Amino acid sequence: MQIDNAQNFHGILSRSPAMRDVFQIIQTAAQTEATVLVRGESGSGKELVARAIHQLSTRHNASFLAVNCAALSSNLLESELFGHVRGAFTGAIRDHHGVFQRAHGGTLFLDEIAELPLELQAKLLRVIQERNYVPVGGVISMPVNIRLVAATHRSLREEVKLGRFREDLMYRLRVVPIYLPPLRERREDISLLIWHFIKQHNAENGRKIEKIDPNAMRLLLDYTWRGNIRELHNVVEYTFAVGRGSVLKSTELPPEFRELSPVKTFHNEDEKGAIERALNETKNVNAAAQMLNMSRATFWRKRKQYDL
Repeated sequence: MQIDNAQNFHGILSRSPAMRDVFQIIQTAAQTEATVLVRGESGSGKELVARAIHQLSTRHNASFLAVNCAALSSNLLESELFGHVRGAFTGAIRDHHGVFQRAHGGTLFLDEIAELPLELQAKLLRVIQERNYVPVGGVISMPVNIRLVAATHRSLREEVKLGRFREDLMYRLRVVPIYLPPLRERREDISLLIWHFIKQHNAENGRKIEKIDPNAMRLLLDYTWRGNIRELHNVVEYTFAVGRGSVLKSTELPPEFRELSPVKTFHNEDEKGAIERALNETKNVNAAAQMLNMSRATFWRKRKQYDL
């Protein structure tokens, strides 16, 4: 499967029209110093967007650092962000440089920014406004020279209404908002990403997958992908772990795929798009009809109807 006709935008692989606007905003915003807020579901590639902004900016030769605000306790997160001086708390036996200092001159990516505790939100706001900060336990202000990109899977406006996020910080962060569509809204990318990850694993494993059984491909295309690209990658890894041979079969997919109901009847543009995708995937009329659970005669009639 060739991916030459797809767009690899600084590590973000897509041929979906829904992503074209995203790429344009990234390209434009990267030329500025504006703070960017990326909103997207878990596993949709928010860090790849942040890295693309960094790579396209004038800071591309400097550091890119990422911190997940949901992964650390409040005390550890404050130290990780702003650093601490020796003796600031029990166990602080030496000075520690936080990411604001380590990313100096580069880009800092704050993932899951909605999980930042309110007291740290206040400190982050001051850093953005004053371009300096004081390490935990310190008294000397340190200058800040970083490009800030934040990301969240939540609506910050809703978090503000619920009293969990500062409104003034929200406006500081979302100077340039970017919405990253979930994989279910980029269905053209599903097969593309499947083959991309298969190619990666073909190079790393003893198994070499050269073909996907039409029924397996139908299940993969119909799946909701709530975990987005991360889940898709995990499914490909699973097939390499449990399967054998050069053909990926439906029986090698995780158990949740075997619980899917049969393909429902398509309507209008959905049906036309499904037929077109099936033909592009299989390059074979019989296999495409089988993928969509149609008889060969029905498939031919539908092709003629939609002039495909």
